[in-house]
Amino acid sequence: MKLTVTIARYLTGILFIFSGLVKAIDPRGLAYKMQEFFEAWAHSGFMKGLLAELGNHALGFSIFMITLEVAVGLALLLGWQKKLVSWTLFALILFFTFLTSYVLFSGKIKACGCFGDCIPLTPIQTFTKDIILLLLALIILFNQKYIMPVARPVVLATIVFLATLATLGLQFYVMKYLPITDCLPFKKGNDILELRKMPTGAIPDKYSMIFVYQKNGEKKEFTADALPDSSWEFVDRQQKLVEAGKNNVPLINDFTLTTANGEDSTDAVLNQPGVYYLLFIKDLQALPNGFEKDKLLAAEAIKKGFPFYVVTAQRELVANRYPAGMINGRAVNISIFTCDATSIKTAARADMVLYKMKGPVVQEKWGWGSFGKVTF
Repeated sequence: MKLTVTIARYLTGILFIFSGLVKAIDPRGLAYKMQEFFEAWAHSGFMKGLLAELGNHALGFSIFMITLEVAVGLALLLGWQKKLVSWTLFALILFFTFLTSYVLFSGKIKACGCFGDCIPLTPIQTFTKDIILLLLALIILFNQKYIMPVARPVVLATIVFLATLATLGLQFYVMKYLPITDCLPFKKGNDILELRKMPTGAIPDKYSMIFVYQKNGEKKEFTADALPDSSWEFVDRQQKLVEAGKNNVPLINDFTLTTANGEDSTDAVLNQPGVYYLLFIKDLQALPNGFEKDKLLAAEAIKKGFPFYVVTAQRELVANRYPAGMINGRAVNISIFTCDATSIKTAARADMVLYKMKGPVVQEKWGWGSFGKVTF
């Protein structure tokens, strides 16, 4: 049994550390996934007010869960605080199993994000993984006597504490400077226009048109090829999904650059030759007070002849930040485009992100913490 517990302990501990670190390079990704869960539960009519409030703090929950996952995995490997860690491990895996079972059986969420965006797993894969982990956690929980610490308690506590600080530091770093590893569709080298197209081999959804008619107070549904006679009164027309398609969602979806007049300028902007810059603003109010580096970058880019555009879902708030002005004796009016907030969350993993573009291809990206290093 000692060997079994040791194997279970090392497998679980290593997997927890790996899972936590994979998500730590992009904590916003887990936060957005948490918001999906909160929204799905709220739409089901379950504690809407509370879930809406929890959704507002999803990033904080994400940072906490990621840090806890790494700390628990490391403590398990070291044999530190075995009773507390064993119960915490069991509770976490039980919670994860509930989430993955909800994803699998409800169909309301496509994936749980257990390993972030870099290692996508299907719902059945994540649920199977958690069932195996749950069995391993039970073995560990009921056989704690076989867990032996590898050093003195004070040494182990110091290691876990330093690892916790390092994990927190990593997460705050990437939220300012962008993820160390970019696994999203807007990564460097990707062609945005190509990824907006339907994937090769896509199978579209199949729909049928249903017509609702009534007669003598009775309502009935009819198909387009079997409509009733004129004695029936038309009530409604409905489109029903007959068969769901496959692989029919582009990697970059709902990404449209819209002017203040509602004009779609996506192709015009992304198809232009030469180098230009896109400044994505996800949350202007989250930036530090007095932050002005984006304005300096805009002025410098325009001064050197590079087109510079702002992309945001907060048009009214952002428009006041870039008023028309004079640069080198000529009037400059920075174009501000509105884009879907979800698309911006994918494109900008920091509150403000600058893209260097050449045509539709991403050449370079900088989070707001790196704006001082940008040169034109």
